[in-house]
Amino acid sequence: MCGITGVFHDKNAKEQVAMALSVLSNRGLDAKGIYDESSENKSYAIGHCLHAIVGHVPQPIKSLDGKSVLVANCEIYNWKELALKYNLLGENDAEVLLAYLDSLAFEDISSRLKELDGVFAFAYLRAGRVFLARDIIGVKPLFYFYDDSGFAFASEKKALEAMDYIDVKELNPRHHLVYEIEENKFSKGVRGFFDILPESSLEIGVLKDEVKSLLDNAILKRVPTGVKIGLLFSGGVDSTYIAIRLLELGVDFTCYTAAIDDPMHTKEPEDLVMSKLAAEKLGLKLEIVQIGLDDVERYLKKVVPLIEDNNVVKVGVATTFFIASEKAASDGCKVIFSGLGSEEIYAGYNRHLNSTDVNKECLSGLRKMYERDLYRDDVLTMENNLELRVPFLDHNLVEYCLKIPSKYKIVEEVGKADGEKVLVSKWIFRQIALESGMPFEFALRGKKAAQYGSRIHHGIQKLSRNAGFKRVSNYLSDFYPRHNLKLGVLFSGGKDSASAAWIMKEQNYLISCLIYIQSKNLDSYMFQSAGSEIIDLQAKAMGLPLLVYDCLGVKEEELLDLKKAIELAVKEHGINGIVTGALFSNYQRDRIEKICDEIGIKVFNPLWHKPQDVHMREVVNSGFNAILVAVAGDGLNSSFLGRVVDDSLISDLSVMPGINVAGEGGEFESLVLDGPLFSFGRIEILEGETVMDSSCSGKMIIKKAKLVEKKVKK
Repeated sequence: MCGITGVFHDKNAKEQVAMALSVLSNRGLDAKGIYDESSENKSYAIGHCLHAIVGHVPQPIKSLDGKSVLVANCEIYNWKELALKYNLLGENDAEVLLAYLDSLAFEDISSRLKELDGVFAFAYLRAGRVFLARDIIGVKPLFYFYDDSGFAFASEKKALEAMDYIDVKELNPRHHLVYEIEENKFSKGVRGFFDILPESSLEIGVLKDEVKSLLDNAILKRVPTGVKIGLLFSGGVDSTYIAIRLLELGVDFTCYTAAIDDPMHTKEPEDLVMSKLAAEKLGLKLEIVQIGLDDVERYLKKVVPLIEDNNVVKVGVATTFFIASEKAASDGCKVIFSGLGSEEIYAGYNRHLNSTDVNKECLSGLRKMYERDLYRDDVLTMENNLELRVPFLDHNLVEYCLKIPSKYKIVEEVGKADGEKVLVSKWIFRQIALESGMPFEFALRGKKAAQYGSRIHHGIQKLSRNAGFKRVSNYLSDFYPRHNLKLGVLFSGGKDSASAAWIMKEQNYLISCLIYIQSKNLDSYMFQSAGSEIIDLQAKAMGLPLLVYDCLGVKEEELLDLKKAIELAVKEHGINGIVTGALFSNYQRDRIEKICDEIGIKVFNPLWHKPQDVHMREVVNSGFNAILVAVAGDGLNSSFLGRVVDDSLISDLSVMPGINVAGEGGEFESLVLDGPLFSFGRIEILEGETVMDSSCSGKMIIKKAKLVEKKVKK
């Protein structure tokens, strides 16, 4: 991996790029270069720092005719095949990429990127235009800034911020950008993602053979020659499979495992135990890095600003990852393998176990990986001057795995210990691993997140308590006092969207606005109407701008209105993502994610697949005061309207047949009157009217309400 950057319409462009390259210096220590042009109508510069794996060709690269320039952070595995197919000249993947782009009409570049087998982020200049793109999953990062004053891009957000650019955005991997230099005009295009195709009808033996072949090839083509290789190792099925395959290929590599050495625990961390056992049984070279609790804070001071995020989960994973990478770098490794992506393509998370459409759930996770995992892992490895290789995210493998029938990803089997039936995740991959000779204790080991398997999360919790913080998120915000992202909330007025917004705020995200779709269709599939009379009071109580968008509520057409509303929120409030209160509704979640992907912003569903009773009790325990304002289910008569969401209501709903405790089936709608987000008062209902359509269907119409001071708890 390398670092790329560029600045346009700035008389100090070359100096700015030089500054950005100093921020990005750890992304490439082998060479550094700047290409610049300055005239009355244009002043720009682009720069590159090189981490050489395939050859040693410094960038920026200029075409032979001098008409185009490229800076690229790329690993194109089929560059030799492309060179042969199209008669292209080049000593490495970047030079062939430039020749390939030169051979295309500018307008055709986006559609032809699918020919590139690998991962990349690049800026290509030709005839006064700049084309920016990255690989479709987003393994290689790319950020940009644009306004009336000019345009800039860089591999890391912090490089742009160092140049005093404020409203920096991450390029969605499914988009490409075109910038007209002289006109200072910017446009965006959309590239297609993976499709959910009909499930394969091939028999299981054929499927296993093809998956194994694709995975083995994905590992093989990522093995460079002549450099030292590391493997992030946990003793789980993913990293153990990569280790076995590397052994079969005769690769000289070392496994790296990180964990906390805590004398308060009599047992070693699980990842450490399993890594040692795997190394012994398989004959692996294993390096173990154990740190004490006192060392954790020292790492946090480096890791949290590095990943530019203080999200609790991200920090726990990142710290574990960084410690192992640091050791690999000190041993002279230039490339490090990771098992990232296996959970998403084979269905290894709990949300897959609970899903009604496993492959759609896999696709949803793949869409979000660039924000959730990939930037974090990229900057951690680059800080240690390591090239990260993620074979489970190979394009061909991912595409094939999205066609594997769900029945071969999640399988119900009889447990070995007690004979009880259990759901086995990633079943097809575990079978491949067993048939490849992997001992069963590694092939069948359950998912253990890195921060838990290493006990790093436990260490962070301890430090947080010792420092007097009630929440770990507040402790981590000391290391990165900025907000993570600016988010808009798809707000209904009810408990779910309010609770989701609170969860994201607690994770140090900035809630910038509420988005309410006011549907004229009271039976809308997407949007709640009950309680809308006081939506403006709720916004005032939270001190947040409210964007109300009117919608006719015609099924499917209302999605166009939702897209327009979100685009308006992006324009007016500069949001980078959307928060939804979706629990189990694939109908809502899938459509919102697709819309946001088209717009180029991120989606957060913090309640997704949370058990409904757990969610309801969290609403109560978090201090929300919510009431029921609509009912539509057997047994839910008028006496339920106006009832407070509390332990008593939850108990009553729990014993009612056919009723979802959280109202996920549309049995009721709620309205929040107070809660932890309500900093400027609580809502008091002064007058309401109950209107029933039948004995078990009706709503409460709020005719008068006001904002009052919050009660002070004694």
